[in-house]
Amino acid sequence: MRRGIIRGIAAVGAVALLGLGTACSNEREGSSSDKGDEAKGFAKNSLVGVALPAKTSENWVLAGDLFTSGLKEAGFKADVQYAGASTTVADQQAQISSMVTKGAKVIVIGATDAAQLSTQVAQAKEAGATVIAYDRLITNTKDVDYYIAFDNFKVGQLQGQALIDGMKAKKPKGPWKIELFSGSPDDNNSKVFFDGAMEVLKPLIDKGDIVVGSGQTEIKQTATQGWKAENAQQRMDSLLTSTYSGSKKLDGVLSPNDTLARAIITSVKGAGKTVPVVTGQDSEAESVKSIMAGIQYSTINKDTRKLVAETVNMVKAIQKGDKPQINDTKSYDNGSKVVPSYLLPPVIVTKENAAEAYANDPKLSQLTK
Repeated sequence: MRRGIIRGIAAVGAVALLGLGTACSNEREGSSSDKGDEAKGFAKNSLVGVALPAKTSENWVLAGDLFTSGLKEAGFKADVQYAGASTTVADQQAQISSMVTKGAKVIVIGATDAAQLSTQVAQAKEAGATVIAYDRLITNTKDVDYYIAFDNFKVGQLQGQALIDGMKAKKPKGPWKIELFSGSPDDNNSKVFFDGAMEVLKPLIDKGDIVVGSGQTEIKQTATQGWKAENAQQRMDSLLTSTYSGSKKLDGVLSPNDTLARAIITSVKGAGKTVPVVTGQDSEAESVKSIMAGIQYSTINKDTRKLVAETVNMVKAIQKGDKPQINDTKSYDNGSKVVPSYLLPPVIVTKENAAEAYANDPKLSQLTK
């Protein structure tokens, strides 16, 4: 396992992933996690619960809408709930417990706090429900049956490489001065993204080709509580004041998602400085517009439509008593078990390939013309 959480996702994640109907059937045998994890089937019109975090990004809002319509079209009763905007996990804990009480046969969870749901997940398993961790791995519990997500370590690698490529395009030779941002510490993905990016960046940092101006290279120093834009903007304001006063130049910023990227750019503009190369993730419409305008450098396309569709396919397989498709049985260790996973490949997007990347997205394709 890489640093106790993942191992080898780069080697596994992008290979043979998105044959979305055919992926890695040879790994299905023996991929059920624990005895009792394999579903025995249930009535098609049964309740399926979907517990999502607060609506902090466009993709979470879209996911809720897609789950509601997709599960209904598949013949299930859907109970889709969002956690409140508070930083506590209490809302989601109560929602999952309620879904168990209502008799949900499958509970899909986009965790608000990956480490604080073990009691509720255990309740679900005790009641005979199958638990699917959606997008964010639920940690320190054996009661998670499956994990479905984009290859999040690969996301970080792509972000790190995009940062390097963007800076080289502006200034062919280093050293380049950068700052690092990571996501909320209660989201397990934050560390995965950060570790993936640092695998790419650290060799150049060690050589002196890249310099972190503030010296803040640890994830505890770079974290953005709650994935909140105002927290990222405040930290960027402080960094600009403490490290980039006067004519000192900032060449790049590793931002883990688009919401934080726009906050970082707002801070830099407010300080009257040239916008550096800034990465992102999620393909939010405002950031795609910014990329096409040459302001934000990159984002990551993780098509929520595909992720929800594959999750619904998982539920349909479980309903029939079949094992859902799994293409990774080695990479995601949640601290108690390696969770059988289905990983989709992320796509890096810059101005150069945006039209191609969003060609099949009715909304975003209009922004690239």
